[in-house]
Amino acid sequence: MALDQETLNQFTDTVRRYVTERLIPLEEQVSREDAIPEEVSQEMAEMGLYGLSIPEEYGGLGLSMSEEVVIGNELGHTAPCFRSLIGTNVGIGSQAIVMDGTEDQKRDYLPRLASGELVGSFCLTEPDSGSDAASVRTSAKKDGNGYVLNGTKRFITNSTKAGVFTVMARTDPDNKGAGGISAFLVDARSPGISTGKPYKKMGQQGTHVADVIFEDVKVPADAIIGGVEGQGFKTAMKVLDRGRLHLSSVCIGMADRLINECLGYATERKQFGQLLSDFQLIQAMLADSKTEAYAAEAMVKDAAAKFDAGENTAMVAACAKYYASEMVGRVADRAVQIHGGAGYINEYAVERFYRDVRLFRIYEGTSQIQQIVIARNMLRAHAASR
Repeated sequence: MALDQETLNQFTDTVRRYVTERLIPLEEQVSREDAIPEEVSQEMAEMGLYGLSIPEEYGGLGLSMSEEVVIGNELGHTAPCFRSLIGTNVGIGSQAIVMDGTEDQKRDYLPRLASGELVGSFCLTEPDSGSDAASVRTSAKKDGNGYVLNGTKRFITNSTKAGVFTVMARTDPDNKGAGGISAFLVDARSPGISTGKPYKKMGQQGTHVADVIFEDVKVPADAIIGGVEGQGFKTAMKVLDRGRLHLSSVCIGMADRLINECLGYATERKQFGQLLSDFQLIQAMLADSKTEAYAAEAMVKDAAAKFDAGENTAMVAACAKYYASEMVGRVADRAVQIHGGAGYINEYAVERFYRDVRLFRIYEGTSQIQQIVIARNMLRAHAASR
């Protein structure tokens, strides 16, 4: 249910103050230690951030997509690891249940995901199956009244602290395509589950990503989301549509932060006897960055409104994610350039953000996958109109 404008404004202001006064001062520490202080998770839970997208009847805030992107923008003004702390519960960790889960599954999992008591993690990517999500090899073989899962999932965010995994596994070995895949809710404490050592990443320190290995893991039949085999890939794609809009809003917030860092530096730093901000080539980079960020914001707001109206947003969500993630990469590059040599050392936030934003062009669908999604939808619409 959408909030009234006053309530949304108050919540947005609260999140903005929390980002500015609490999270931004922690950025350097978190980057150095590759760990977010435990109390931050509790603070974010108390604010209701784990349950942004979960319906009110299950303990969440029940934000509309248009409201969620406003909050995503605010969270984008700080290091993305903080957003990732709640991100799997807000997006891919909960939305499969919200969209396609049975009533029993919703009542069991969603209140705990909304409160932050339970961390959800989404297991789709595999060592030989990244962008080609339909070629999942993890198997789910029937065993009496349940299934036995075997396989390895790769690059799984928040997997080391997850309480429940949403696992995409092949229930029909004869169907090599998307129709043979089902989505399972698997207790992370189940015998046979192990996680690898967290990866050392280029950026986004504080967000932990590791492999998850399933070895003869037994799950009951009612662990299938929605109770129907063969719907897992469709569920995943619906979840990713919403997730792409959320991530796009975060990219816009990060671009705004980078632009502000550049304005602060350019209006204080002098070269050749004048401020950097007086040079027209510096002004051009600032103007390009602002223009692109504004364009991305307009795209995301439009796509979010279409999502809330119940329209098919597969193409526009892909457009928004493609443009916003590429945009913030360009803004980060200009930010380093404006800072000059200072932008290449970690004394300034732009050095860290330059590395952090690179991931947005890869996860929840690479830029190339977004291009394919966009083009296929265009061609399908063209064929239907003839």
